[in-house]
Amino acid sequence: MTQISVHSDSEQGPREPGSTGTQPAPPAGNGSFLDTYFKISARGSTVGREFRGGVTTFMAMAYILLLNPIMLSGADVLDNKLNPGQVTAVTALAALITTVLMGVIGNAPLALAAGLSVSGVLGTAVIAEMTWPQAMGLCVIYGVIIMIMVFSGLRETIMNAIPMSVKHAITIGIGLFVAMIGMVNAGFVQENAAPGGGPVVLGPSGELKGWPVVVFAVTLLSIFMLMARKVRGAILIGLVIGTVVAMVVNAVVDVPAKAWGLGVPEFPDNVVETPDFSLIGDVSVFGGFGEAGAITASVLVFTLVFAGFFDAMATIIGIGSEANLVDEKGRMPGLNKALAVDGAGGVIGGVTGSSGQTVFVESATGVGDGARTGLSSVVVGGLFGLMLFFTPIAGMVPSQVAAAALVVIGSMMITQVRHIDWEDLSSSVPAFLTIVIMPFTYSITAGVAAGVISYTLIKTAQGKWKDPGVLMWILSVAFVAWFALHPIKEWLGVS
Repeated sequence: MTQISVHSDSEQGPREPGSTGTQPAPPAGNGSFLDTYFKISARGSTVGREFRGGVTTFMAMAYILLLNPIMLSGADVLDNKLNPGQVTAVTALAALITTVLMGVIGNAPLALAAGLSVSGVLGTAVIAEMTWPQAMGLCVIYGVIIMIMVFSGLRETIMNAIPMSVKHAITIGIGLFVAMIGMVNAGFVQENAAPGGGPVVLGPSGELKGWPVVVFAVTLLSIFMLMARKVRGAILIGLVIGTVVAMVVNAVVDVPAKAWGLGVPEFPDNVVETPDFSLIGDVSVFGGFGEAGAITASVLVFTLVFAGFFDAMATIIGIGSEANLVDEKGRMPGLNKALAVDGAGGVIGGVTGSSGQTVFVESATGVGDGARTGLSSVVVGGLFGLMLFFTPIAGMVPSQVAAAALVVIGSMMITQVRHIDWEDLSSSVPAFLTIVIMPFTYSITAGVAAGVISYTLIKTAQGKWKDPGVLMWILSVAFVAWFALHPIKEWLGVS
């Protein structure tokens, strides 16, 4: 089977969206500082593609400025709540810092922002046991732990220990996962409220309803048609088309604001806002251990580490593979730098009060539009910087438009399926479980865990229990403990 092979000193050009043929030779470098520092020509890209990819990624993930304050809106044990405006400001600030660091240090087309899995844990389980400053303290601790794992080489060792079949399956699983997220965010797929039947259904009751889902369909088909015509920047152009169509529809038709999701396609009353950074430094690093108890706090840190570690690991593997930044063994040159920045995101998120920062799967939209270097990340970070003062503008892109880009990227990422040996059960079973469990459980970590555990067990059943290696067995035990976290917490007396 043909494997993707890219090396740090001689790298392939980017694959155009929808193309499958032999890649053209990388363009000759122009000798500029940007080209030399970010290795733009060496990776077969151009400054224009990097800027375009950065804008595309930002448009696909700008929703976090609206969603993160909602996820962190709960009351802590003292019934205190975070100010939404302050959360929005620090969300943009932390994304600016970590994404620019990823671009400058990691030189990877990966954007970071408040991780939904981390914010979900903080906004529910953690604040049920402690105050918000103490919860952000646990965020700092989990970030420090991940950074220690990075600098000791353990995190990269773990990533390299995972077999290629599972790595390809991670890319495919993330593709289906983001496509599922896109379908749900668009209202194309919804929870089935009717008794009987399946857990999800087309539209609200088996049929599509409302103008927003029409805007989603127009955006999605526009992008696919542009890709079929091999138009550069197809995703970004499609997002702009979708936003304009949504604004026209919203102006002509009486569409309830909540029907558009987090972003309403209309010009805001106030374009400029002054950011409030009062949450920065409002953190108690070890206070949570006194408030909730050492065992409870330790279990919560363990949960945060797993959520942040494996979600980011899987995303980096998937996007790195899609961007042709991995070698024939699935290893990414310069990986440790990218992992270090991702780990630092936990600390930065905790200190700023915005939740742990992690690599966003929406980075794949920029890769799909040609981004191959850290310059695109610098562009994304710069746009988050602008949003510190122009936050209302981010709310102009409705959820349905951004959702279309996710579905497109999902269709591109599943092409990795051709690399899996479906005749060998030690490859096909772990790959299958990884692929289906990610979207079905809405958890990247659960998919990775199922793939790792099943790989070691299938190898054992084949009489090859030594093949996975010691580290894979250790990971399998750790993942079994993660799946059994509920009974473990009951046994320890943790609520």
